[in-house]
This record gives sequence, C-alpha cells and structure tokens, in this order.
Amino acid sequence: MIPDEKIETEKYSKQRVVLTLSAAAATALPLDIASKTDPGMLRSLNEDFIATVGDLGLRVLADGMGGHSRGDVASSIAANTVVDVIRRRLRKDPQTPPGPLVRRAIKIANGAVCLESTRRESLPNIDRERTMGSTIAVLLFRGDRVTIAHVGDSRVYRLREHRIELLTHDHSLLQEQIDLGILDAESAGASHNRHLVTRGLGFNARINVSLQESDALPGDLYLICSDGLNDMVDNPDIELVLDLLQANLPLAASQLVMIANDNGGEDNVSVILAKVGGARADDVDERGFFARLFARLSGR
Repeated sequence: MIPDEKIETEKYSKQRVVLTLSAAAATALPLDIASKTDPGMLRSLNEDFIATVGDLGLRVLADGMGGHSRGDVASSIAANTVVDVIRRRLRKDPQTPPGPLVRRAIKIANGAVCLESTRRESLPNIDRERTMGSTIAVLLFRGDRVTIAHVGDSRVYRLREHRIELLTHDHSLLQEQIDLGILDAESAGASHNRHLVTRGLGFNARINVSLQESDALPGDLYLICSDGLNDMVDNPDIELVLDLLQANLPLAASQLVMIANDNGGEDNVSVILAKVGGARADDVDERGFFARLFARLSGR
C-alpha cells in the first residue's frame, strides 16, 4: 500500500463494503460525494460493489451476476481493478488522457473477471451452470471535464438546472427491443427481459466499452446507480429527490434507496452521487421535498 494513502471502509449491509480511497493527486474540480448500497427487500446477498477515489475524482459502481460466491466476487474484482489501474497510472503521469485510460482499465478488469471465472471452473463442486460477470459504470473527473464509461445496464444520470438526463444507454435485451420498436416504454417495465444484459465483464475476452466525455459544470449533480434503483423508482421521482436534496447528498442517497425498497426492493440497490462545486445551503428544502414526494405517491 502507498504510505500516504488512506483507506476507509463503511459497511452498509451484511454482505458488501463501500471502498473509499483518498489519493495524493488532486483534481481541479471540488466534488461533494455520497454513496450507499443495500441488498434490497428480497435478497440476502448484495452483489453490488461501489468504490471512490476522492482526490482523483474517480467513482466506480459494479453490479455482479452469478449468485453466491460469484456475482459479489465479480463486482469487487471489476471495481477494484478499475480503481487500481487508473490510480497507478494517474500517480505516475497525472496528464494521462482520461478517456483511453478508463477504457483500458475496464478492459483489464474484464480480463481479471474472465480469469477468475476460468479458475473457479477448474475447482471441484462448482455450479458450472451459473455465469460469473459484472456490469460497470465509471465517472472520472479531471479538470473541468468528466469521462463517463459503462458496460451493461448500470446507469449514469446528470441533474443540470433542475432537470435530469440519462447519459448512458443500457446494454440489455430490453433496451434493444425498445430501440427496435418491439416494446414501448410503458410495457417495458413489466418485461421479463429487464435483467438480461447483452454486455458484461467476464462474458468474453473482448469487450466493447461505451465511453463519452463532456464538460462538468458547477452545480451539476451526477448519479451512478445499479438497476435496482431505476427498476423500482421512476425518473421523475429520482429527479425530485436529487433536485430538492442536492445540498444533503447522504440524505439524498438514503432516500433513493429507501424509495426503491418501499416500491418492492426486488434487487440490490446502489447509488453514488457526485456534485460539482459542492453543495450550497440554499439548495435544499427538506420539508418541501417530503410534501411533494407524498403528494406524488398519493396521486398514483
């Protein structure tokens, strides 16, 4: 371990740990951050893993697949490999272009998950019918820019000027059916294909990473989430929470998870929030938030 590195872990559930690293090299953008992960209401195992490297502006969320001793291992390998590759490279050369670096880190993580899957298949008493894999979603803030990358159906949203925008496009069978016009948005929520991803780490040796780079403006609020959130909480409700609670990101993260669980909590749910420029005291109206949320839910 590098001597000046501080590692803090916070256990949000019985099964998973949130990893937070504080690095020596600083990013030019001040960021207010919060994160939370929860197994949900129906599952005892949490296969999500979230990691942040504060001073590098790095946020990573992985959603594992494969059940006991597989999905949780895959997600931790994926997230920790991405963190390790990016941290080591930026410490060696802080001017490394972020886009190619993030893409390379995810591809190395894919190889690490594939290698572990192969190793486990050689062991006795292994359920060979279970697939071992993970989604990944990454935010890397450098200067006044943010690099966004993902594989699978973990999502990245941005709240800008009180409006939420989905910045990623799910790599899933359901999304392909929507794109082809086979399903409309209204019927998609009831589809049995919601959790069938078409891309994931550990599936194949070669992987296609979706990546984009854009300006990160003061006041922008970014959300990374596993599908356990957006499957249970509609975008307007996510927008409401982020808009009214953006000055209290820990509360916003807790509210998003609570609403997902109140709506059924069918899957693990994890969120990472990152606000550019930090929070302002006049951004929050907690009483107004709860009144508006209750009115919205009562009207359904």
